[in-house]
Amino acid sequence: MNRFPQKLWTLLLILLSLQALGQQADTLSPRPSPLLPTTPFWLFPVSQQIDLIDLVTIAVGKDPSKRDDTSNQVLHPLFSAVPALGYTLLTGFAGIAAANLVFNTSPQPQPNQSNILTSITYSQYHQLIVPLQSNIWSADNKYNFQSDWRYLKYPSYTYGLGGYTLPRDAYAVNYDYLRFYQDLSREITDHVYGGVGLDVDYLWNIEEIDPPKGQISDFDQYGFYPIEKAVGITLDLLYDTRGNPVNPLGGGYSHLVYRTNYTWLGSGQDWESLQVDLRKYFRLSDRNENVIALWSYDWFTLSGNPPYLLLPSTGWDPYNNTGRGYIQGRFRGKDMLYLEAEFRFGITRNGLLGGVLFANAQSFTQISDDEFQVVEPGAGFGIRVKLNKFSRTNLAVDYGFGIDGSQGFAVNLGEIF
Repeated sequence: MNRFPQKLWTLLLILLSLQALGQQADTLSPRPSPLLPTTPFWLFPVSQQIDLIDLVTIAVGKDPSKRDDTSNQVLHPLFSAVPALGYTLLTGFAGIAAANLVFNTSPQPQPNQSNILTSITYSQYHQLIVPLQSNIWSADNKYNFQSDWRYLKYPSYTYGLGGYTLPRDAYAVNYDYLRFYQDLSREITDHVYGGVGLDVDYLWNIEEIDPPKGQISDFDQYGFYPIEKAVGITLDLLYDTRGNPVNPLGGGYSHLVYRTNYTWLGSGQDWESLQVDLRKYFRLSDRNENVIALWSYDWFTLSGNPPYLLLPSTGWDPYNNTGRGYIQGRFRGKDMLYLEAEFRFGITRNGLLGGVLFANAQSFTQISDDEFQVVEPGAGFGIRVKLNKFSRTNLAVDYGFGIDGSQGFAVNLGEIF
C-alpha cells in the first residue's frame, strides 16, 4: 500500500522550512559592527590566521605569507589533504587518506563554491571504503551537478529492525557495494533548484555471519538475498544559501529527494522513498566564526520494500554522519526521523583550533506496525583543527555518547553538516 498520504505533514514542514530559510542568506565576509566591544576572543583577520599548511610551510623553512592561496576569495582551487589514523566502533583502527578541493567555476567570486571530496580508508577489520563525492556549480550558478560514487568492501554489523534492538543482538554481515548516484539541477528562482537524477545500487557477496541461532533474524524475515540491485529515477528540490558548503557561517540548506525504483530499469523490485535534508546556520557574531547549526534528516519508505541493506539506518545518510555516538547501522527501519544541534566555537585567536558541542536524536519505525515508538539520544564534543584558513576546511575529531554504553570517535574532513 502506498504510504505517501501518511507523510503529508513532512511536505508542510518542508514548505515552512523553505520560507524560514529564505529569510536569511549566508554572509561570507564580516559586516561592520562598530557597537561590538573588542575582546581577546575575536579571530585575527584571515591573513594573520594559522592553519596546518602554515605549520608545514614553516617546518620546511619557507615563508607562509608566500603561499599561492593567500586570498580571502576562492578565485582558484584550494586543495586540502590529510593522512590520518582513525577509529570508529565499526571499523576499529583505520588508515585514512582524505582530500578536499574547493573552487569556483567562474573567474569572478560567485555565491556558491564547488567542492569535491574523496578518501581511501582501510580498516583493522579489512574494510575498504573509497568514496568520490562532488557538488559542482556552473559559472552563473544556474546549474548544480552532484555526484556520489563509492565502492565498499564492507564487513559490518546489523542489529535488526526498529528501536528496541540491543547491542547483544549484533551479528556480522559481509558484502561488496557499488554506488553510482548522479543528479543535475537547474535554478527555478533565487537559490531554488529542481532536478532529475539516476541512482544505482549494486550489492553482492552478501552473507550473514553467525546470525542468531534458534530464531529467524529480522534480515531473513524481511527478505535475504545474496545479490541486491536497486535502480531508481530521482526528482529533487534544492535550496542552498550556505555559500561555503564545507564550513558554513550562515544561511540554510534544504534538499528533498524523491526516488522511484523500477524492475524494468534493472531494480530487484519496485519501491519508492523520500529523503528530506534540512539545515540552518546562525552566526553569533560578525567578529568570530561561532555558529549554532541545526540539522534534520528524515528518510521515508513510501511504498514497496527496499533491500534490507538500503533501508534507512544510522550513519547511512549521503555523508555517513548521522548518529554520532552510535556505530553505523546501529538502528534500521523503513522510516527514520533525525534531529541534531551543534555549537561551533573558536578556541585560539589564530583560528588553528576550535571546538564543538553537539546533541542528536533518532527514531525508526517498528517492523510490526510501522510506528515510531522509541527515541535514541546522543551527545558529545569535538575538536576542530584548521587545515586551510581560506576555504575554512577543518579536520573534525568528535567523541559521542549514546545509550546502552554506546560511545566512540568520529573523524571527518570538513564539518559534519
